[in-house]
Amino acid sequence: MNGSSEPAAPRPVRRFRVPAELAGTRLDRVLAALCDDISRTRLKAAIQAGGVRLDGAPVDRPGLPVEGLAELEVDEASLRPRMRVRASDLDFEVLHADEHLAVIVKPAGMLSHPTATARGGTVSELAVGRWGELPTLQGVDRPGVVHRLDAGTSGVMVVGRSERAFADLMRQFRERTVQKTYLALVWDEPRFDTGWIEAPIARSAHVPNRMDVVAPGQGRAATTWYEVRERFEVAALVACSPRSGRTHQIRVHMHSIGHPLLGDPVYKRRGGTAGRLPVEAPVPRRQALHAHALAFRHPISGEPLRFEAPLPPDFAALLEWLRAAPADR
Repeated sequence: MNGSSEPAAPRPVRRFRVPAELAGTRLDRVLAALCDDISRTRLKAAIQAGGVRLDGAPVDRPGLPVEGLAELEVDEASLRPRMRVRASDLDFEVLHADEHLAVIVKPAGMLSHPTATARGGTVSELAVGRWGELPTLQGVDRPGVVHRLDAGTSGVMVVGRSERAFADLMRQFRERTVQKTYLALVWDEPRFDTGWIEAPIARSAHVPNRMDVVAPGQGRAATTWYEVRERFEVAALVACSPRSGRTHQIRVHMHSIGHPLLGDPVYKRRGGTAGRLPVEAPVPRRQALHAHALAFRHPISGEPLRFEAPLPPDFAALLEWLRAAPADR
């Protein structure tokens, strides 16, 4: 018959039989135990998208209890996250550049490097476009990136341009000889002008993309020094110096002592706290956190270096509003 074509190849699937010891466990947790190379968030999305069959029938409820020895089929295609290409006009400012390193100011909204779900317009990609091939000691998807800032955090970053410099900068961060100073606007006034927060941090067991303070002996040790720079009616400007480099460290630590960052979409202010900002307050659409200063030794010459980044417009606008706001507002 004219126009005939061969049948499409079957879609690859993963097949499992539920172990007896997992009988009665919810579906997404069973799959997380069986597919240890896939995040639970991605598995939950695969279930909700119809990519999982239980005893031959499609299921879309991640919380469905499963019976022991039941058969599971997972469509491989449903496990692959959709790549989002970030369309962005953002670019970084260069504070310093030589043949071994560059120091830049990352704007809020820019990723430090591509992720499993997004690429385009990141620090690493823009750095390669500007300076050519860069070292990949932190991974082939992170050329030049010695350390990272959250997408919503603005401020100073150092980029390694030679392997020798990159390796030494990593050592300085690892040995905690790099001095990092962040500025943050937090809810309410801290009781003390200065303080240490020493609390281990681990990935949340309940909320994706969130970190939590955990009990001593759990998670990874984390220490943050903070100093109140200015006090306002319902907020404060604080300088934070993390002595470790855990994911979301300042955001998690300040939240843990009752002073979450203004604008933070993840670590939000707890209910019941007195005082609010009026709707006209120019609160940024991201956490009010800025990597203000970075001090380290040049990895080749040993010269002490220190760089500062001015406050970005959204942070500065809120700070000026707080300074001008009447005390009874």
